[in-house]
Amino acid sequence: MDSQQKVLNAFIGKVVRKDLAFLVKGGLPVPTYVLEYLLGQYCASDDEEIINEGLEKVKDVIKNNYVHRAEAESVKGLIREHGKHRIIDKVTVVLNEKNDEYQATFANLGLSGVPIGTDYVRKNPKLLSGNGVWCIVTIGYISGEDVKVRWEIQTLKPIQISNIDLQEYIDQRKNFTTEEWIDLLMHTVGLNPDTMNRREKFITLARLLPHVENNFNFMELGPKGTGKSHVFQELSPYGVLVSGGDVTSARLFVKMQGNKEILGLVGYWDVVAWDEFEQQKGRAVDAVLIDTMQNYLANKSFNRGKGTHEASASMVFVGNTKHTVPFMLKNTHLFESIPTSFIKGAFLDRIHLYNPGWEIKMLKKDSFSKGYGLITDYIAAVLHALRNDDRTAVLKDYAKFDGSLSERDHLAIRKTFSGMMKLIYPDGKMTDEEAYELVDFAAECRKRVKDQLYVIDETFMAEPARFKYINLKTGIEMNVETLEEVSNPFKSPVSLSKEENADSLQTNEEASEDHSNGENISDSHGTKRPRIPILQEKSMTFRMGQTGVSYEKLFASYMANASEITVEDPYIRAPWQIKNFMEFALMLINTRPVDDLKLNLITNEEEDKIPELIDRLDDIKDDLATYGINFEYKFRDFHDRCIKTDTGWTISLGRGLDMFEKYNTFSIASSKQDMRKCKEFTATFMKTKNV
Repeated sequence: MDSQQKVLNAFIGKVVRKDLAFLVKGGLPVPTYVLEYLLGQYCASDDEEIINEGLEKVKDVIKNNYVHRAEAESVKGLIREHGKHRIIDKVTVVLNEKNDEYQATFANLGLSGVPIGTDYVRKNPKLLSGNGVWCIVTIGYISGEDVKVRWEIQTLKPIQISNIDLQEYIDQRKNFTTEEWIDLLMHTVGLNPDTMNRREKFITLARLLPHVENNFNFMELGPKGTGKSHVFQELSPYGVLVSGGDVTSARLFVKMQGNKEILGLVGYWDVVAWDEFEQQKGRAVDAVLIDTMQNYLANKSFNRGKGTHEASASMVFVGNTKHTVPFMLKNTHLFESIPTSFIKGAFLDRIHLYNPGWEIKMLKKDSFSKGYGLITDYIAAVLHALRNDDRTAVLKDYAKFDGSLSERDHLAIRKTFSGMMKLIYPDGKMTDEEAYELVDFAAECRKRVKDQLYVIDETFMAEPARFKYINLKTGIEMNVETLEEVSNPFKSPVSLSKEENADSLQTNEEASEDHSNGENISDSHGTKRPRIPILQEKSMTFRMGQTGVSYEKLFASYMANASEITVEDPYIRAPWQIKNFMEFALMLINTRPVDDLKLNLITNEEEDKIPELIDRLDDIKDDLATYGINFEYKFRDFHDRCIKTDTGWTISLGRGLDMFEKYNTFSIASSKQDMRKCKEFTATFMKTKNV
């Protein structure tokens, strides 16, 4: 049974094929959760005939009931002629104190001042938030003379699931592997998991943390078109997305209306997301807003009006970056694009997680899911319910962090760990390896905040935090590094732990020379000759998504004096794998004399495909011969991958030469290896003592 069939069986009536909403939506400004609410009623099946019939029904509902602003007057006429009509519209409610009644405003229909029953408001307090709630409403028309208001709300139902069985959801986790469950969540947010590696999936899922954790302070900055605001705008009726330039203290926290305090957005929503949170010319930020925000982010409360108010809404800030990561690390900092008023230590230190949006590829047609995922309204209700489940204490069973970390550092790591655990392991069952994957991700995302604070506010340097922890299962001390620091170690103005990360791969020629532990030697004229590298036995671990890695930086110094080199890799067969081997040969040609060099390849292939591979390898043999390389190959059934030299070096490679992730043929990365993202792998360099 494939994973998609598992999804259908496990969540009957709660799944939908994710591309259907796009087929229905067209140009309608309707959130995805509204459409999937309807699709879930008619299209929750893998039967194409039922899906097609359901699509037609949903289209009919949208056609007959959704109110287009341009057709508002026609709909009003329809209501008058028939006495009532059911519509889909966004409804906002205010209290008219003079009349002592609640009154509704319809965004698209253009009606305002329509009386609404108190019971509707009590059951759905978000109607009062000022941001509107999508509802299915039956509106009646009252004819006759001396009628003050001719419109009446006969029925009103917010478009969201009223209740769920959380335990049923949790119990289904055991039917999926971790990879299958992560892919289910990726399909659920509308993205195709096949286009992302595991780290990119983690970064994407981190966007759900504010939905599943109370008072989670989240920031993501990155290039345009990477889907940063998607889950905050489309996923949940429990979250609200507001334009960063239109936020005021009154709208966000408390508005004073005479002697009455009217609670702002944080009092009604699980998540308040600031979109386009970036510096904009001519827009000043209210100082009161920043002060109130800082207090709220730290204490979950704010002082406005006559008293202190508490709320559990998570605060999200998403915006676009102006420069590349290497540029920012070298010249400014990773917060450079946010409004200047917010670039201060007191505010930024309260951010629990800085999500590296630049690691997510720009969304294209194949980036979107065409598989089955949970109805967004259902997963939104699940995440809302999981907010009451605090798992921050679980971290203490796995890691003890260094005492130099502040309480805010500890809290941020615990909350991120708790949220990721609830997302990926809602039943609490995970291996130690899986748990430490969450620990490392949580610590890295907080370290990204702290590293930039050292650049922005020098007072933080007085007590620097060492992001390391004791693995309580093994007793080993582990260092935590951000991926951008590992990939660009000499571009960062501040790096507190370079001595703790001496095995990180250098990313420029000067760094490579330092890493070799060689010395410059001057001749009799004082001219410096190239350093002679001192080769050492070592083991190097490379992270998923890391850049700055190339065959030359890894292997060249170990290949320099060999007269015979043997590559043992059973997977030199597919076109990109053969290209990897040729790039290895090119590295040898570019870095050392190759006349009379013997280059051997031991590989494998399915028996019926061996003749085709032989033809390719013979072509390579003829080509390399023109450069003086004697290339030979043979086939053997084996698994381990390594490179051996007649000088006694064996380099064991977990992934062989296939260490790079897939890249665009027409990108710079296609011709420059250190621009490519790596797969996760380990390289171990060992010397045979008797050679």
